[in-house]
Amino acid sequence: MATELATRSDSEPKAAPPLRQRGRTPLSQRQKAAIVVRLLLAEGATLPIRNLPETLQAELTTQIAGMSFIDRDTLRAVVEEFATELDSIGLSFPGGLDGALQVLEGAINPDLAARLRAQSGQLWADDPWDAIADFSNQRLSEILQRESSEIGAVILSKLPVAKAADLLNALPGPEARRLTLAVSETADVAPSIVARIGLALAAELRAEPPRAFTSAAVQRLGAILDVSAGPTRDDVLAGLAEEDEDLAERVRQAIFTFADIPARVAHRDVPAIARSVDQAELIRAIAGAGSEPGLKAAADFLLENLPGRLADAIREGAAELGEVPPKAAEAAQIAVVRAVRAMADGGDIRLAG
Repeated sequence: MATELATRSDSEPKAAPPLRQRGRTPLSQRQKAAIVVRLLLAEGATLPIRNLPETLQAELTTQIAGMSFIDRDTLRAVVEEFATELDSIGLSFPGGLDGALQVLEGAINPDLAARLRAQSGQLWADDPWDAIADFSNQRLSEILQRESSEIGAVILSKLPVAKAADLLNALPGPEARRLTLAVSETADVAPSIVARIGLALAAELRAEPPRAFTSAAVQRLGAILDVSAGPTRDDVLAGLAEEDEDLAERVRQAIFTFADIPARVAHRDVPAIARSVDQAELIRAIAGAGSEPGLKAAADFLLENLPGRLADAIREGAAELGEVPPKAAEAAQIAVVRAVRAMADGGDIRLAG
């Protein structure tokens, strides 16, 4: 009976004598399954019934609707039979390709797993729209601009409101208006169509080959050059410009240095950044800023947004330190940049731009 909801039919042979309810017609396996489900739900259990095929869900609902009551002896006998069948199960396997791939995750080649999903037109055991909502706004925005207005309207309607609003705000004006109008016309879309769209999109997104690096190459290069010595950074950018000026410009825009702090760090985040940097390094970074406009502006920005006593202590420390050798100053400023980058990557702060 434990597997009845998914596999067994009434016509299968039964090992045990059929249960009877006080001399009435023997209970069928579907009736027993309905009794067990009703009992478990009454006890507050959460059953994954929605994962069953819809035909079986419908059969279970019809069976429960057609039953009235059973006596205690029959209930006890059904539960004992159910417990006996459960106890006899040694091992169970997940249903479908998606369940198999989840079990084998990490044990088989991820490229092979992606190809299997793509070739099978993978059906989801859970709600495909939950999986779609987990993808980045950038990836979903690409799909919105590629698909028809009708498909885009369904996507926006099924996503969480905040995520849909972010996607709409990021689109060009005409594109946003086109999708907004289409959303207003989705009232008559059948649930089955929405489900098919979700399954197709989820399969497409999941089937993309895995990437060794999650961030774009330009962002990785920028993050590496952030904490590289100035001469090395300049030399690399000059070499990139000779080979690919467009790439070099995009890397320049991705680089974040000490001088970029005023333009990209929020005033309210400065105290948290100061706490994450060794105070001696912070004093050396500010003392080493000297009179160079960009560096001095960054130093002044940090001091102006620190609590008064801490800012005064750092000013006094920088004055006592005096002139800092360029290499030591740059190393200290790189330490500040590392702290800012780490906090931004961890989601503790957000960099502008």
